[in-house]
Amino acid sequence: MPVMIGVDPHKASHTAAALDEHGQLLDRQRVPATLMGYRALRQWAGQWPQRGWAVEGAHGIGRALAQRLVGDGEHVLDVPAKLAARVRVLSVGHGRKSDSDDAVSVAVAARNAVGRRQVGVEDQAVVLHLLTKRRQDLVAARTQTINRLHRLLMDLVPGGAQRNLTVKRAAALLAAVTPAGAPALTRWQLATELVDDARRLEQRIAAVEARIKTAVAQSNTSLLELFGVGPVLAATFLGEVGDIGRFPTKHHFAAHTGTAPLEASSGQVIRHRLSRAGDRRLNHALYMMAMVQVRRPSAGQAYYQRKLAEGKSPKEALRCLKRRLSDAVYRCLLADARSPAVTG
Repeated sequence: MPVMIGVDPHKASHTAAALDEHGQLLDRQRVPATLMGYRALRQWAGQWPQRGWAVEGAHGIGRALAQRLVGDGEHVLDVPAKLAARVRVLSVGHGRKSDSDDAVSVAVAARNAVGRRQVGVEDQAVVLHLLTKRRQDLVAARTQTINRLHRLLMDLVPGGAQRNLTVKRAAALLAAVTPAGAPALTRWQLATELVDDARRLEQRIAAVEARIKTAVAQSNTSLLELFGVGPVLAATFLGEVGDIGRFPTKHHFAAHTGTAPLEASSGQVIRHRLSRAGDRRLNHALYMMAMVQVRRPSAGQAYYQRKLAEGKSPKEALRCLKRRLSDAVYRCLLADARSPAVTG
């Protein structure tokens, strides 16, 4: 594109910078993150008929802007924040940071970097991401409610409630309690309300899981063939990864999932350490998958036992298994992308 417009998006405003084919700054523009601001941005960009857009974090903070541009027929590239930051640090000006400088860095990164992914219209992967995030929020709310029940039951029942408290068990304990005095009565009433809250949350969790199951079935993904992967984990993988084509190899995918160990060698000492980088939701999904395989007869359990026999600690063996499972998930997603039977 003769003109590349880089955008540094924020919740309240968007800052854009237009660069020509030689990387020279043509103009800058800052608009509020509103419909009127978007229209002003499009009007400003209209002076360059042959243009392309580069949005920082087009799948994150810049998602709304990027999707609006794509919907209007604009050519949009996604620029990761880390890549834009690297360009800014290596540029003239000692890495000074401002919204205007960030917008220029985004445009430079999009023009110079190879393999920048074009942003497309949101598909089924976004639906799965939204549903799994909703389930995660509901499960967190249920856990918080159960924890509050635990605290109240400590004062109402001698010894309190056992671990892994269920709604049914909590209701049975409260039914056997005869509160004496105003404080005990208030605790009993509050605990009863929390039991009702937990019941409603469980109903909502069941409802969203049914929607997830239907959406995963419609995707025709081969992930369900992997041992330890049910609809929820399959939806997590599909929703978080999105376009598997953005990962050239299984090694790139492992780096994204945080299962590729980082080398920390020095001199004659060769060692690796655990990576804390990558998508933590994907990493947790692989952990859940690994734990299912470790606890049940499977190829994963045999692999885990073999690593233990080689002298690795349980944590190290589990990390090895997670990397192996990351490769398996990558192969499935790649096969799904190449299969015409799989819907996007």
